[in-house]
Amino acid sequence: MNKILFFGNGIRAGAVPCDEKTVCGFFNWKPTSQEKELAENPAKLKQYVLKKLENMPSDARAFIEKTEEESLISAPLRYRHPWDLMMGNISKGNVCIAGDALHPMTPDLGQGGCCALEDGVVLARCLAEAFSKEAGRDMKEKDEEEVHYKRIEESLKKYARERRWRSIDVTATDYMLGRIQQTESKIVTFLRENILATFLASQILNKTGYDCGTLNSS
Repeated sequence: MNKILFFGNGIRAGAVPCDEKTVCGFFNWKPTSQEKELAENPAKLKQYVLKKLENMPSDARAFIEKTEEESLISAPLRYRHPWDLMMGNISKGNVCIAGDALHPMTPDLGQGGCCALEDGVVLARCLAEAFSKEAGRDMKEKDEEEVHYKRIEESLKKYARERRWRSIDVTATDYMLGRIQQTESKIVTFLRENILATFLASQILNKTGYDCGTLNSS
Protein backbone atom coordinates (compact mmCIF):
# COMPACT_ATOMS: atom_id res chain seq x y z
CA MET A 1 0.00 0.00 0.00
CA ASN A 2 1.26 3.48 -0.88
CA LYS A 3 0.78 6.60 1.23
CA ILE A 4 -2.84 7.71 1.27
CA LEU A 5 -4.69 10.82 2.45
CA PHE A 6 -8.47 11.11 2.60
CA PHE A 7 -10.33 14.21 3.77
CA GLY A 8 -13.70 15.92 3.58
CA ASN A 9 -17.16 15.73 5.12
CA GLY A 10 -15.83 16.53 8.58
CA ILE A 11 -13.12 13.87 8.71
CA ARG A 12 -9.50 13.31 7.72
CA ALA A 13 -7.64 10.04 7.53
CA GLY A 14 -4.33 8.82 6.25
CA ALA A 15 -1.87 5.96 6.31
CA VAL A 16 1.86 5.56 5.73
CA PRO A 17 3.59 2.17 5.46
CA CYS A 18 6.49 1.84 7.92
CA ASP A 19 7.77 -1.47 6.58
CA GLU A 20 6.39 -4.61 4.92
CA LYS A 21 4.31 -5.54 7.95
CA THR A 22 3.54 -2.27 9.73
CA VAL A 23 1.33 0.69 8.82
CA CYS A 24 0.91 3.96 10.72
CA GLY A 25 -2.51 5.52 10.25
CA PHE A 26 -4.62 8.33 11.67
CA PHE A 27 -8.25 9.41 11.74
CA ASN A 28 -9.32 12.93 12.76
CA TRP A 29 -12.85 14.10 13.46
CA LYS A 30 -14.73 16.43 15.76
CA PRO A 31 -16.79 14.17 18.02
CA THR A 32 -20.26 14.95 19.27
CA SER A 33 -21.00 14.61 22.99
CA GLN A 34 -22.27 11.07 22.32
CA GLU A 35 -19.22 10.11 20.28
CA LYS A 36 -16.70 11.16 22.92
CA GLU A 37 -17.24 7.86 24.74
CA LEU A 38 -15.72 6.06 21.73
CA ALA A 39 -12.28 7.01 23.04
CA GLU A 40 -12.80 4.56 25.90
CA ASN A 41 -14.09 1.72 23.72
CA PRO A 42 -11.59 0.58 21.03
CA ALA A 43 -14.03 -1.93 19.51
CA LYS A 44 -16.71 0.71 18.91
CA LEU A 45 -14.07 3.20 17.79
CA LYS A 46 -12.80 0.79 15.14
CA GLN A 47 -16.32 0.19 13.79
CA TYR A 48 -17.01 3.93 13.78
CA VAL A 49 -13.87 4.61 11.74
CA LEU A 50 -14.70 1.85 9.24
CA LYS A 51 -18.21 3.22 8.79
CA LYS A 52 -16.94 6.76 8.20
CA LEU A 53 -14.39 5.50 5.68
CA GLU A 54 -16.70 3.19 3.76
CA ASN A 55 -15.97 5.08 0.53
CA MET A 56 -12.21 4.64 0.80
CA PRO A 57 -10.43 2.11 -1.44
CA SER A 58 -10.61 -1.44 -0.17
CA ASP A 59 -6.85 -1.74 0.38
CA ALA A 60 -6.93 1.36 2.58
CA ARG A 61 -9.79 -0.05 4.65
CA ALA A 62 -8.05 -3.41 4.87
CA PHE A 63 -5.31 -2.17 7.17
CA ILE A 64 -7.95 -0.77 9.56
CA GLU A 65 -9.85 -4.05 9.55
CA LYS A 66 -6.63 -5.93 10.35
CA THR A 67 -5.59 -3.53 13.12
CA GLU A 68 -5.82 -5.05 16.58
CA GLU A 69 -8.13 -3.10 18.86
CA GLU A 70 -5.48 -2.76 21.58
CA SER A 71 -3.29 -0.93 19.04
CA LEU A 72 -5.82 1.90 18.65
CA ILE A 73 -4.97 5.09 20.53
CA SER A 74 -7.38 8.01 20.90
CA ALA A 75 -6.24 11.43 22.09
CA PRO A 76 -7.64 14.98 21.78
CA LEU A 77 -5.75 17.51 19.69
CA ARG A 78 -4.56 20.61 21.54
CA TYR A 79 -4.46 24.10 20.10
CA ARG A 80 -3.55 27.55 21.37
CA HIS A 81 -5.39 30.53 19.92
CA PRO A 82 -3.21 33.16 18.19
CA TRP A 83 -4.56 35.90 20.45
CA ASP A 84 -3.43 33.92 23.49
CA LEU A 85 0.05 33.77 22.00
CA MET A 86 -0.10 37.45 21.19
CA MET A 87 -1.14 38.58 24.68
CA GLY A 88 0.24 35.82 26.92
CA ASN A 89 3.59 35.59 28.67
CA ILE A 90 6.28 33.51 27.02
CA SER A 91 8.91 34.44 29.57
CA LYS A 92 8.85 35.84 33.09
CA GLY A 93 11.98 36.53 35.07
CA ASN A 94 14.42 33.69 34.46
CA VAL A 95 11.73 31.22 33.30
CA CYS A 96 10.37 30.65 29.79
CA ILE A 97 8.23 28.13 27.92
CA ALA A 98 8.97 26.25 24.70
CA GLY A 99 7.63 23.42 22.58
CA ASP A 100 4.05 22.32 23.19
CA ALA A 101 3.87 24.52 26.29
CA LEU A 102 4.32 27.51 23.98
CA HIS A 103 2.60 26.50 20.75
CA PRO A 104 0.44 23.37 20.89
CA MET A 105 -0.91 22.89 17.40
CA THR A 106 -2.84 20.51 15.21
CA PRO A 107 -0.69 18.18 13.04
CA ASP A 108 -1.78 19.54 9.66
CA LEU A 109 1.57 21.16 8.79
CA GLY A 110 3.64 18.57 10.60
CA GLN A 111 5.61 21.37 12.25
CA GLY A 112 5.01 20.80 15.97
CA GLY A 113 8.28 19.00 16.61
CA CYS A 114 10.15 21.22 14.15
CA CYS A 115 9.00 24.37 15.95
CA ALA A 116 10.17 22.88 19.25
CA LEU A 117 13.62 22.36 17.73
CA GLU A 118 13.55 25.95 16.48
CA ASP A 119 12.74 27.07 20.03
CA GLY A 120 15.79 25.18 21.29
CA VAL A 121 18.12 26.78 18.75
CA VAL A 122 16.87 30.31 19.38
CA LEU A 123 16.88 29.87 23.17
CA ALA A 124 20.42 28.48 23.17
CA ARG A 125 21.63 31.33 20.98
CA CYS A 126 20.04 33.99 23.21
CA LEU A 127 21.46 32.45 26.39
CA ALA A 128 24.90 32.06 24.79
CA GLU A 129 24.95 35.77 24.02
CA ALA A 130 24.07 36.54 27.64
CA PHE A 131 26.99 34.49 28.96
CA SER A 132 29.58 35.39 26.33
CA LYS A 133 33.06 36.41 27.50
CA GLU A 134 32.55 39.92 26.16
CA ALA A 135 29.35 40.32 28.16
CA GLY A 136 31.03 39.32 31.44
CA ARG A 137 34.33 41.12 31.00
CA ASP A 138 33.55 44.11 33.24
CA MET A 139 31.47 42.28 35.83
CA LYS A 140 32.51 42.52 39.47
CA GLU A 141 32.32 39.42 41.63
CA LYS A 142 29.89 40.94 44.16
CA ASP A 143 27.46 41.84 41.41
CA GLU A 144 27.78 38.50 39.63
CA GLU A 145 24.50 36.90 40.76
CA GLU A 146 22.35 39.96 40.09
CA VAL A 147 23.97 40.64 36.74
CA HIS A 148 23.57 37.01 35.68
CA TYR A 149 19.89 37.13 36.57
CA LYS A 150 19.33 40.32 34.57
CA ARG A 151 21.17 38.93 31.57
CA ILE A 152 19.15 35.73 31.65
CA GLU A 153 15.94 37.75 31.95
CA GLU A 154 16.85 39.92 28.97
CA SER A 155 17.94 36.94 26.88
CA LEU A 156 14.60 35.22 27.55
CA LYS A 157 12.73 38.37 26.57
CA LYS A 158 14.68 38.37 23.32
CA TYR A 159 13.82 34.71 22.79
CA ALA A 160 10.13 35.48 23.44
CA ARG A 161 10.10 38.33 20.92
CA GLU A 162 11.66 36.16 18.24
CA ARG A 163 9.44 33.13 18.81
CA ARG A 164 6.10 34.85 19.43
CA TRP A 165 5.26 35.82 15.85
CA ARG A 166 6.68 32.65 14.34
CA SER A 167 4.46 30.64 16.71
CA ILE A 168 1.39 32.74 15.85
CA ASP A 169 2.08 32.34 12.14
CA VAL A 170 2.48 28.56 12.24
CA THR A 171 -0.38 27.75 14.61
CA ALA A 172 -2.84 29.99 12.73
CA THR A 173 -1.86 28.55 9.34
CA ASP A 174 -1.96 25.03 10.74
CA TYR A 175 -5.44 25.52 12.15
CA MET A 176 -6.90 27.08 9.01
CA LEU A 177 -5.37 24.38 6.82
CA GLY A 178 -7.01 21.73 8.97
CA ARG A 179 -10.39 23.46 8.90
CA ILE A 180 -10.28 23.76 5.11
CA GLN A 181 -9.30 20.11 4.69
CA GLN A 182 -11.89 18.83 7.14
CA THR A 183 -14.76 21.11 6.14
CA GLU A 184 -18.30 19.88 5.58
CA SER A 185 -19.16 22.98 3.52
CA LYS A 186 -19.75 22.25 -0.16
CA ILE A 187 -18.66 25.79 -1.08
CA VAL A 188 -15.35 25.54 0.79
CA THR A 189 -14.82 22.05 -0.63
CA PHE A 190 -15.28 23.39 -4.17
CA LEU A 191 -12.85 26.25 -3.51
CA ARG A 192 -10.33 23.89 -1.92
CA GLU A 193 -10.32 21.44 -4.79
CA ASN A 194 -10.52 23.91 -7.67
CA ILE A 195 -8.89 27.15 -6.55
CA LEU A 196 -7.03 26.87 -3.23
CA ALA A 197 -4.91 23.77 -3.91
CA THR A 198 -1.91 25.68 -5.32
CA PHE A 199 -2.15 28.38 -2.65
CA LEU A 200 -2.29 25.84 0.18
CA ALA A 201 0.69 23.96 -1.22
CA SER A 202 2.72 27.18 -1.35
CA GLN A 203 1.77 28.00 2.24
CA ILE A 204 2.95 24.60 3.43
CA LEU A 205 6.30 24.98 1.69
CA ASN A 206 6.66 28.54 2.96
CA LYS A 207 6.09 27.61 6.61
CA THR A 208 8.25 24.50 6.56
CA GLY A 209 11.18 26.27 4.89
CA TYR A 210 11.71 28.68 7.80
CA ASP A 211 15.32 29.42 8.81
CA CYS A 212 15.74 30.01 12.55
CA GLY A 213 19.45 30.76 12.25
CA THR A 214 22.49 28.88 13.48
CA LEU A 215 24.43 28.22 16.67
CA ASN A 216 28.05 29.31 16.72
CA SER A 217 30.54 27.05 18.49
CA SER A 218 32.76 28.81 21.01
